[in-house]
Amino acid sequence: MARIVDVAALAGVSTATVSRVLNGKPVRADLEAAVRRAVDELGYSPNRTARSLRRQHSEVLALVLPDIENPFFTSLARGVEDVAQESGLSVVLCNTDEDPDKQEQYLQIAEDENMVGVILAPAGRSPLLARLVERDRAVVIVDRAVPDDVDQVTFDNLELGRRATQSLIDRGYTRIACVTGPEETPTAVARAQAWRETLESAGLPAPDDLLVHANFRVDGGQSAMTELLELSSPPDAVLATNNLVGVGALRVLAATERGDVGLGIIGDLPFVTSSVDNVSLLQLRPREMGLTAARMLVERIRGDAGPARRVVQPTLPVTLGSPGT
Repeated sequence: MARIVDVAALAGVSTATVSRVLNGKPVRADLEAAVRRAVDELGYSPNRTARSLRRQHSEVLALVLPDIENPFFTSLARGVEDVAQESGLSVVLCNTDEDPDKQEQYLQIAEDENMVGVILAPAGRSPLLARLVERDRAVVIVDRAVPDDVDQVTFDNLELGRRATQSLIDRGYTRIACVTGPEETPTAVARAQAWRETLESAGLPAPDDLLVHANFRVDGGQSAMTELLELSSPPDAVLATNNLVGVGALRVLAATERGDVGLGIIGDLPFVTSSVDNVSLLQLRPREMGLTAARMLVERIRGDAGPARRVVQPTLPVTLGSPGT
C-alpha cells in the first residue's frame, strides 16, 4: 500500500506539501499537479481514521432537514451532496420531522461523532448550536433564519409573499386567501405577513378566516383548501406558501371542479394532478441553496475564520403555469 512518503518522493516534494494538497490548502499550481499525478499513479488513499484523529473531527457532515419526503429538501440535499463529493466529504442525512427534540438528538450525535460540520434547516426557532460552535464545528443554516451568529442561506420570505400575492391581485382576484405552514415556522409566518400587508396596501380585505395554518404537506393543503371552499363567502383565489401545500390545493380544486378559483404557489411543483396552466408559480430553486450552503461550509472547514455571512437567494419572477409549458 502506497504511503504519503512514496507520493512525496514520486512528486519530488515534501510530505508537508502532499498533506497540504490532500487537505485542500493552497500550494503552487505545478506542485499541486505533481502531487495529484503521483497520487493517481500510486493509487494512494489517505488513512482517513488517522487523519480524523489528528484533526479531531471526521470527514463527514450532517445534513439535518425537517422533511426529506418534501422534494424541496430532496433537491436541496442534492446540491449539498454534489459539493461534498467534490470536496472529499461524506454526507449523513437526518430527518427531524419538524420535531425540535429529534433535531437536538441529531445535533448531539454530530457533536459526539466529531462530524466536521452541520447544514441545518431548523425545526423551531432556536436550535441549540452553541456547543457545536464552541467546538469549532462549521455550521450553515438553510431556508429558515435563526438569531445565532452563524452562516445562513435563506430567502427573502416577505418579498416572496408580496410578489406571489401581487400576482393574484394583478390577475383581478379580490378575495384572496392564504394557506401557510405552522405558526412556529418562520418562513410560514413571514409569507403570511406579506400576504396580509400586500392585500391591505391594495385596499383588499385580509380577514382572519382567509388565513389557514396547516402542516407543510399535501394533506395540509387539501384540508385547508376544503375548509376555505366551505366558507359562507369563499375566496376567489388562494396563495399556497409552499410546494406541497400547493399540490394539495390543486387536488381539491380538481376534485371539486373549481376552475374558477385562482391559485398562486410559492415553490417548485414536484408533481401535480391537474393542469397548472392557470396557476401563478414562484420558483425557489432549492438545489442552488444546497450548493451555496455546502460551498460556505467547505470554506469554513478549510480555515475561513471571517465573520458570519448571510446569503439571501434571489427572488425570481412569477410565471403563469409551469416553466417550460
